[in-house]
Amino acid sequence: MVSLPVFNIQKYCIHDGDGIRTTVFFKGCPLRCAWCHNPESQKPEPQLLWDAEKCTQCGACAAACPRGAAGDSVRVDRERCVSCGVCVRVCPAGARQLSGKGMSPEQIVDEAKKDLMFYEQSGGGVTLSGGEVMTAEPFDEVIRLCRLLHEEGISIFVDTCGMAPYERFDAIRAYTDCFLYDIKAMDPEKHKKWIGADNRLILENLRCLSRDGARLRLRIPLVEGINAEPEDVLPVVELLKEGVRAEKIHLLPYHTFGQEKYRKLGRSGQGELFRVPSQEKLESLAELFRQAGYSQVVIGG
Repeated sequence: MVSLPVFNIQKYCIHDGDGIRTTVFFKGCPLRCAWCHNPESQKPEPQLLWDAEKCTQCGACAAACPRGAAGDSVRVDRERCVSCGVCVRVCPAGARQLSGKGMSPEQIVDEAKKDLMFYEQSGGGVTLSGGEVMTAEPFDEVIRLCRLLHEEGISIFVDTCGMAPYERFDAIRAYTDCFLYDIKAMDPEKHKKWIGADNRLILENLRCLSRDGARLRLRIPLVEGINAEPEDVLPVVELLKEGVRAEKIHLLPYHTFGQEKYRKLGRSGQGELFRVPSQEKLESLAELFRQAGYSQVVIGG
C-alpha cells in the first residue's frame, strides 16, 4: 500500500482556515526555519522522541532495543537509533514516542470523514499542513488525497511555505478552496540566514497562484528582533500593491510552544534567541496594511 508521511492528525482546529477543521500534518520540509515550532516535522522519516521527565529508568527499552541505542543510561544514542519503535512499544511510562507513520489517502479520508458533521455545521473541512505537504512523496498520492476529499464534498485548505515546483500547486489547485501561504521574510539574505533557503521560488509561486485565480491568505510569522519591524513588513504591502491578491493577511506572533520538542529530539532548543512581539508592535504592523487599503488583517490564526 502506497502511503504518505504523516506525523499528526489534529481534530477540531479553528485557526487553520474557515470553520472547524481537521488538520493533517505531513512530515518533511524543504526549509529550516530557525524558530520552527514543529522540529519533528522537518525530516520525512519517523523520529523517536524521548521525554526524560517521564522516564522511570526501568530499563525495558535497553533490554528490547535491537541496536543497543538505549544502553545502560536508557537515554537515546541518536547515532545508533533507527526509530524502529521497539522501545516505544515496551515503555510502561509512555516516555518514548514515534513521530511519523505512513498513511494512505484512503486512511486519511476515513479519519477526516469522522467529523463531517462539524464541517457541515461550521463551514469547515480539512487543512493539509506540515512540515510541507507540497513536498510530500509520492506527490501523486497527495493529488489523489485531494481528489478523494473533493469527491466527499470536504473543503480543502493547504497551508504551505511555497517551496515546491509550481506544477504541484497547479495539479491540486482545482481541488483546493484556499492556500494559506507563508511569507517569513521578504529580504532574500535574511531569508537565507533564518529560513535556510532563498525565497525566489516562494515569491514566484505566490505570484503565479494569484495570477491563476487561487484564493490566498497570507500568513506572516513575526519574531521580535528578526522580522517584526516596519521595514520587514512594508515589502509585503508593496507585493500586494503590485497585484498579488490576498483575501486576508494573518500576522502570527512567535510562540514558545515547540521548545520542549527539541529536547525530546535530543536537539538544542531555541533558548532565549527568539522573542514574542508585543501586542503594541503587532497592532502597529497591522496598521501598515490598513493604511494601504487592506482591511482584512488579523493578528493570530
